[in-house]
Amino acid sequence: MSSQKLVSNFLVHVLLCLLILGTTEGEGLKDDFYKKTCPKAEDIVKKVTGQHISRAPSLAPALLRMHFHDCFVRGCDGSVLLNSTSTTQSEKTAAPNLTLRGFQVIDAIKSKLEETCSGVVSCADIIALAARDAVVKIGGPSWDVPTGRRDGRVSLASEALSNIPPPVFNITQLKTSFSSKGLNVKDLVVLSGAHTIGVAHCPAFTNRLYNFTGKGDSDPSMDPNYVAALKKKCKPNDNTTIVEMDPGSSKIFDIGYYVMVRKRRGLFQSDAALLKDNFTASYVVTAGDEAKFFKDFKVSMVKMGKIGVLTGADGEIRKKCALVN
Repeated sequence: MSSQKLVSNFLVHVLLCLLILGTTEGEGLKDDFYKKTCPKAEDIVKKVTGQHISRAPSLAPALLRMHFHDCFVRGCDGSVLLNSTSTTQSEKTAAPNLTLRGFQVIDAIKSKLEETCSGVVSCADIIALAARDAVVKIGGPSWDVPTGRRDGRVSLASEALSNIPPPVFNITQLKTSFSSKGLNVKDLVVLSGAHTIGVAHCPAFTNRLYNFTGKGDSDPSMDPNYVAALKKKCKPNDNTTIVEMDPGSSKIFDIGYYVMVRKRRGLFQSDAALLKDNFTASYVVTAGDEAKFFKDFKVSMVKMGKIGVLTGADGEIRKKCALVN
């Protein structure tokens, strides 16, 4: 084969690879996607989100978590919003999603958008925009949210169970989970920083307090003083009590989470796991510059928001976010 033909074949291969990468990294999304079809769309999302966060600031971490859970199952397609049907159990019913909150915010935004420009703005875009606006409302960073996502028509509880990384994952499992979504180790440690806001229910971490290895012991990787403090709040079989993930600053988007983790006070096993990898441990230990964390967080959120998106003629624009058309 001639060298010219080899070069030609190589270039074709490179172009095909670039096309594939483009599709998996959000091809079809763009800034101001609704500029002509619904010019006030992003302003409406920001206004309605802000109104809800002002009344209930705890909805900010809830909306951010909803975005994460949506993107990790079938991509950022709004499938987390769908109700179950007579034949299938939706993602909402899966164990990781039973404590999701903020659906009323998404519905309120959708209702307002339908009044303004019916059938134009997707529920998937609403989740992505609302998560960003909620974080900004409580003092966190802003990031670009290119739009143009379309809504998926399938939502399965089984897929939520198999795709959302649980709080008991070790570092190897976490890296595998994030890698499967096109996210790297830096994205893993940076996005974990979202635990700086919000709360968790006791069952998400009580295994670390009472019976870690089946011998009635506690997780030795957790600060014993923190274990004692948590035991006062969470008794065995307590399914209702909530605990701050970043005690003292759980309503402020800052670097407090990394301070807690390096003190061996990360609430989840998945938090403690960050100290088991050279790269993630280094990031945790050296995290002291809030501006740098904000910058990194913005980059990783943009990447996450492009996971497996539906664009163009794929999917649909739901009229009601909990129901397929």
